[in-house]
Amino acid sequence: MIHPTPLAGLTLVEARTVSDERGEFMRVFSEPDYAALRPRLHWTQVNQSRTRHRGTVRGLHFQYPPSAEAKLIRCLRGRVFDVAVDLRAGSPTFLHWHAVELSDDSALQVFIPEGFAHGFQALTDEVELLYLHTADWDPEYEGRLRHDDPRLKITWPLPVGTISAKDANAPLLTSGFAGIRL
Repeated sequence: MIHPTPLAGLTLVEARTVSDERGEFMRVFSEPDYAALRPRLHWTQVNQSRTRHRGTVRGLHFQYPPSAEAKLIRCLRGRVFDVAVDLRAGSPTFLHWHAVELSDDSALQVFIPEGFAHGFQALTDEVELLYLHTADWDPEYEGRLRHDDPRLKITWPLPVGTISAKDANAPLLTSGFAGIRL
């Protein structure tokens, strides 16, 4: 089941779950199920992350064209506050963010289209996320935003704990940042 968000293209996807006496089975992705969202959606890279401590923030990450990527995010263990920021030039929601809680006991996933930055805060210890990507990671086109950028005003639910040096040193947005042209 597909649920739109206030940011065009950013979509919550409720995976189909079947339960019986053995437990649950969940289909994370099926091309026909996603055809209404994006025909011929093709994943080129699948990643899994583990975050040890509650309060840790990872992100905000994105890639510039020609390596811009869409992502499908699923929480396999624990709970996260998952954030997407619209960086698309000319978008009516440019620099707006939307967050959703993802957890291991929910069928909810988030589809993040090209032109968005993504990050999350661990709400529990020992969080694991699964990421499907439409483009391989390319350090030449990598972009980062600061989690505490005053232009974004993201309200993290917990005090920010651990953050990588690379993320902590990401540049702040300047008034000249006009967005990503896809």
